Amino acid sequence: MKARTLKKDKVNIITLGCSKNLVDSEVLSGQLAANDISVVHENTKLDHNISVVNTCGFIDKAKEESINTILDQLELKRRGKLDKVYVTGCLSERYRADLEQEMPEVDAWFGTLELPLILKQFDADYKTELLGERLLSTPKHYAYLKISEGCNRTCSFCAIPLMRGQHVSKPIEQLVAEAEGLVKKGVKEIMLIAQELTYYGLDIYKKRDLPRLLNALADVKGIEWIRLHYAYPSKFPLEILDVMRERDNICKYLDMPLQHASNNMLKAMRRNITREEMGELIKTIREKVPGICLRTTLIAGFPGETEEDIEELKGFLQEHRFDRVGIFNYSHEENTSAYDLADDVPADVKAERAQSVMEMQQEISYEKNQEKIGKVFKVIIDKKEAGRYLGRTEFDSVEVDNEVVIHSTGKLAIGEFVHVRITKAYDYDIEGEVVIE
Repeated sequence: MKARTLKKDKVNIITLGCSKNLVDSEVLSGQLAANDISVVHENTKLDHNISVVNTCGFIDKAKEESINTILDQLELKRRGKLDKVYVTGCLSERYRADLEQEMPEVDAWFGTLELPLILKQFDADYKTELLGERLLSTPKHYAYLKISEGCNRTCSFCAIPLMRGQHVSKPIEQLVAEAEGLVKKGVKEIMLIAQELTYYGLDIYKKRDLPRLLNALADVKGIEWIRLHYAYPSKFPLEILDVMRERDNICKYLDMPLQHASNNMLKAMRRNITREEMGELIKTIREKVPGICLRTTLIAGFPGETEEDIEELKGFLQEHRFDRVGIFNYSHEENTSAYDLADDVPADVKAERAQSVMEMQQEISYEKNQEKIGKVFKVIIDKKEAGRYLGRTEFDSVEVDNEVVIHSTGKLAIGEFVHVRITKAYDYDIEGEVVIE
């Protein structure tokens, strides 16, 4: 009788949702690899035998995508293509009890902070000496750096604290060591992410200490761009702006989700700020950091929202002319305080309102891009596609913002910085030629 050959496990990690989830997947990958377990990310070859689905549970659309992805993996398991399917992340944290009943074929469910338990499934040890170590799933020239976990805010629409817990900052020394490790891997741009950047340090240093962290990271040799994502506008620590202005490698870029601009909506959303205060903050930011790129995210169709509220929001956008805007349709999330309100804006009306906001922003974006024609920008090259190079300026983050189509007669290296003179501009993208220095 022939002895059965034991095939070594190969794990595929599938990541859904935000960049914070991506970092979690990268950390899990690093831990598995350190335990001599073969691991890949978003593998299309189907030569793995175990899948780990890192889910998102933020809004209805994200939850639906997560569930469909789990079902796809279970179908592969049913067909004998997979041995095991594990599920982790926000959806699993929030709805584990229900999901276990509905999908008993899943081999194990894990929450957002249960990495050591996932590793136990593989008879692997959690290696504390690997703190901050991870296998990057991004191109090697940029990476996300998660500076804290969770959130203490009480926005009425948001379920993140239910899934991620209370705010916990990582120590500055740990983040600097992680940044140094990223540089050794070839990373030139780091994007700071957290549920709420401006809260950084309050728990461990008893004060808002993002400026000190920024200075420490800006001192790390090899980091050319540091980018800030997800700042909360209420009680915004203005010292951040001084550091941004003074340090050359901190991008003049700020992602600050405002969610709305009608005082009625801001109050109902529990944002702890008024339209007038937001306007003053934007003015101050632009005065302290001339030329800064401001990105914001909004919500359409919150309970009780009227056409007047949307017109007020559009007027605010016209007045302040943000460089980048994204908008979500409101999602009625159980266990949030807004869930007690009637979800009274029909889905088609939410979509129409979001569309009208984006059509107006499209015009603003086009006008701002036209102003760039003839100017020269430092651009990082992200990829080559269809025979042309695509990159970004310091005013553009990965995937969510504009791209620069780069024309060059010579070969360019991915991850290289070049200077580009802009020759054409469209609604959301710009084109240019490499300037030989």
